[in-house]
Amino acid sequence: MLYCFGGGILSGLMMAEAPIAPLSNSINVLMASVIWYLVFYCPQDMVYSCTALFPVHLVLTGMKEVTRTWKVLGGVAEAHSKYKDGLLVMIAIGWAKGAGGGLISNFEQLVRGVWKPETNELLKMTYPTKITLIGAVLFALQQTQYLAIQKHHLMLLYTVFTVVNKTSMMLTGSSSSPFAPIESVVHRTFFAGPSPSFTSENKTSVVKKGTGESLNRAAVPETSKAPGFSSKTAAHNRGKGSPKKAKVQSESTETESCKKSD
Repeated sequence: MLYCFGGGILSGLMMAEAPIAPLSNSINVLMASVIWYLVFYCPQDMVYSCTALFPVHLVLTGMKEVTRTWKVLGGVAEAHSKYKDGLLVMIAIGWAKGAGGGLISNFEQLVRGVWKPETNELLKMTYPTKITLIGAVLFALQQTQYLAIQKHHLMLLYTVFTVVNKTSMMLTGSSSSPFAPIESVVHRTFFAGPSPSFTSENKTSVVKKGTGESLNRAAVPETSKAPGFSSKTAAHNRGKGSPKKAKVQSESTETESCKKSD
């Protein structure tokens, strides 16, 4: 019951109304109970096997999307009747009315004794939650005259879009959201940091610059920077050349002595 009437319960809490008001309709509660029993406890799973057939499943999915349109519009209209200029209130109530079952899924799991905080719809929105939020925004803009379009025209366009989009996802077997490319562009444009390629290029240039400086430092010995290095080098060179000069002087002395003796 929490999952079937989650939209009415959540919107009732947000509008300061009785959350059990959706359960006051005995016919809806009885219909939900019968469907629940037939789907889960029918002998031989006959009902589930019939609904699992692709054509039947396709028709039921389209009917669900039509119901979503009426729920979102009902929530926005209810909020507009009390808050004429409350655009955000209309969006919130319409969103809660159309996707309340998913938004309170954590509470519903907690009642059943299962706790899965990683499945929070506010952190990781599924396709139904996203499409319901878009519908709530569109209908709220139409109610406040920011969107110049007739209500029945908007209902037709939104319903056709949701039905066609959902059925095409089922026909193609795609599980990815059709809004993924738009979300990726918005994320990279407004919320992402520097691109990895830009960061790697900066790091490479810094590394190359640092390597060049280290090589230049290694090419010049530290001793060459000492103040007495030039004088020491000159003295060392003179010291290296003194034995040669002494040998030349000794040879010239011997030559002169031989000439005198002659």
